[in-house]
Amino acid sequence: MGHLTNKLWAVVPAAGFGARMRSEIPKQYLSVLGKPVLVHTLERLASHPDLEGIVLALAEDDPYWPKEREQVDVAIPVTTVTGGAERCDSVMHALTALAGQASDNDWVMVHDAARPCVRNSDLRMLTETLRDHPIGGLLAVPVRDTMKRADYLGNVQETVDRAGLWHALTPQMFRIGVLRRALRGALDDGNQVTDEASAVEAAGLQPLLVPGHTDNFKITQPEDLALAAFYLQCQAAGQGRAALSGMDDGG
Repeated sequence: MGHLTNKLWAVVPAAGFGARMRSEIPKQYLSVLGKPVLVHTLERLASHPDLEGIVLALAEDDPYWPKEREQVDVAIPVTTVTGGAERCDSVMHALTALAGQASDNDWVMVHDAARPCVRNSDLRMLTETLRDHPIGGLLAVPVRDTMKRADYLGNVQETVDRAGLWHALTPQMFRIGVLRRALRGALDDGNQVTDEASAVEAAGLQPLLVPGHTDNFKITQPEDLALAAFYLQCQAAGQGRAALSGMDDGG
């Protein structure tokens, strides 16, 4: 696979707390295999050979990062900005911080802090697939299960045709100018989009779906920590295909 012709940056919004983890510590700082989730995530992103640097959006007066920063073993710059009330605010703050060193045609990958198991091969596939795309796209996996739509009481309203449905993952990778304009439009409209692709879609553009793998999941529940540890161990040992029922390894 060839290298990108435009510069590539990464943004990691990490200002949230994650109430469903039922922990006094934000989930991105909980330990998996002896390191915080966030450290795993940053090191995985930094493995991409074209990445120039990472901008990390943190909660104001985050008391955990100064200590955990010492554990991050990467060769590229990791800078921080203060995040906002919502994810889109945090990403906008990070894009503003990049304005002095990145052009509108450069690329930015936005990745969830709590997705430490994204495969190196998926990162490379994402950038290789999108390298000449005018807009950008995102890692995703096709929906495999039967989908139900429910009412507010939990009663099934209908079975939804899963044909063409995908689970959106991260990273989501866009031209910086495209994403900045899309997020600004969403914020001006009061549209609190939950991912970057939604903002780009709201701007009338069509992101490209790039097939990824289901082990790139977002830690949201306490039991997810053990699952993340399992996936990371399998990837490190190169045992993905045998241990993950046909999946390849994380390299």
